[in-house]
Amino acid sequence: MSLDPLDVDAEGVTAAGRARGFRPKHLVTGPSRDDKSFLGHPGGLPWMLQVEMWERFSWFGMRAILVYFITDTLANGGLGLPVNAGQVVMASYGAAVLLMTIPGGIFADRILGPWVSTLWGGLIIMTGHVILAIPQVVTSWIGLICIAIGTGFIKPNLSTVVGGLYDDGDPRRDQGFLYFYMSINIGSLIAPLITGLLKDHYGYHVGFIAAAVGMALALVAFVHGRSKLRDFAFDIPKPLAPGEGRRMVLKTLGIIAIGAVLVIGFKALLGEWTSAIAYSLFTFATVTALGYFLTMFRSSKVTERERGHLWAFVPLWVGQVLFVMIFEQAAGKMATFAKANTDGHIAGSALLKPEQYQMINPAAVLILAGLLGMWFRKREGKFPNTPQKFAISVFIIGLTALMMGFGFQSWPGGDKLAPWWFLAVVFVIQTVAELFMNPIGLSAATKLAPKKFASQNMTLWLLAAACGQGLASVTIERTKNLGDVVFYYGLGIVTIVVALVLFAIAPWTQSKMEDVDQVCHEGAGATPESEGH
Repeated sequence: MSLDPLDVDAEGVTAAGRARGFRPKHLVTGPSRDDKSFLGHPGGLPWMLQVEMWERFSWFGMRAILVYFITDTLANGGLGLPVNAGQVVMASYGAAVLLMTIPGGIFADRILGPWVSTLWGGLIIMTGHVILAIPQVVTSWIGLICIAIGTGFIKPNLSTVVGGLYDDGDPRRDQGFLYFYMSINIGSLIAPLITGLLKDHYGYHVGFIAAAVGMALALVAFVHGRSKLRDFAFDIPKPLAPGEGRRMVLKTLGIIAIGAVLVIGFKALLGEWTSAIAYSLFTFATVTALGYFLTMFRSSKVTERERGHLWAFVPLWVGQVLFVMIFEQAAGKMATFAKANTDGHIAGSALLKPEQYQMINPAAVLILAGLLGMWFRKREGKFPNTPQKFAISVFIIGLTALMMGFGFQSWPGGDKLAPWWFLAVVFVIQTVAELFMNPIGLSAATKLAPKKFASQNMTLWLLAAACGQGLASVTIERTKNLGDVVFYYGLGIVTIVVALVLFAIAPWTQSKMEDVDQVCHEGAGATPESEGH
């Protein structure tokens, strides 16, 4: 049997698909509503929750100490970059990670299927963390590149696998994604504590190896739970036709060449490699996202009904861009504020270390997610609908930007340090904004996705985050001489204005996705027997 993933047989099934030895003989069949083996949800859900928990432990454990590693001196085991450059690199790296969801989505849709793509992503991440643990500058950058590639393969496809546990109209989907989102935050909660302690006692590189252990545990759960999934997890929605594989390779080489030209061109204009990479990533993310939208809008495989869903997706996508631009500064400017502008003493000798501030958001999610989830359930079909939730989220995150502007203005560092609770309050308020945005957005991205572009639509959702991080990196670079106060005040004002626009067009947006919500409401109104109440 050929193992060339680009070979295609007469039935249009890729060799990679035929050679997937991990596909179990027996998968879950029948309507998803009949599968209630985990708290009334499909039996595959808890295994995917474990995967996401440990994968997020891996990512957030590294992320909690990464900006400090980048900006620390070479003598202390860091990379020695200036603080502003380190913040640009952090935002750029976040954008790069999310851009890697493009090949991740393509491989799932065209070559491997979502489950196998996720498996490969996990293996690459684990390898990257092991390489990152080697105390050399070169291996540090190689490890970060591997982690970016692997994360790009996991992020769109694991969410797609979870979405595939539920049939269209299954009213449990949103709650399933809420559980999924809570699992993210369990991993995110414990990771900064462990990696921070290891970093303090043994150095950055030992802290990074803990993330490799977390990824290994994720892969064990992922392989073990595969028999609880449905065909959707292993199917290849749009297999490569004969000859397409070679054309794809040529296109990939062309994209790499374009990326290199962009970086070299921006380097000639701006004179700095960090700035050149930031501008290149933002440009690439924006152009690619527009290309995805145009491809799906113009595809003959997208029905008129699905095209209406895409129109509803556009303002939600724009809201996500601005949300991420502010929210993801948790590991950049907010991490810098925690270290240089905050007095972490709580009472007496109790001290909240800078990296431990990264634990506040996931802890708040675990406390608030269930409460907001119940409130969303009670308000189903009433205010706020999905577009209004997005507008509320963008408005709240804009307010937190104004708060951070006030924080940098009032406590510039040195002898004037913010009390420990100020940054903690900002994190909690951002968590409320996050709960109005991210779990709802994950669910909306799967519900509004054209069937032939399932994983790629999830990639498009993640590209919104890439554009947000890319825009943040460019803005940080452009405002380096103006300072953090100007950065946050300007960003906050713009974001609040956009939030008001999203509120104004919410009725139009809802009208474009009304049929999707109606199907879910009809499912929710099924007989008690059918729902197991």
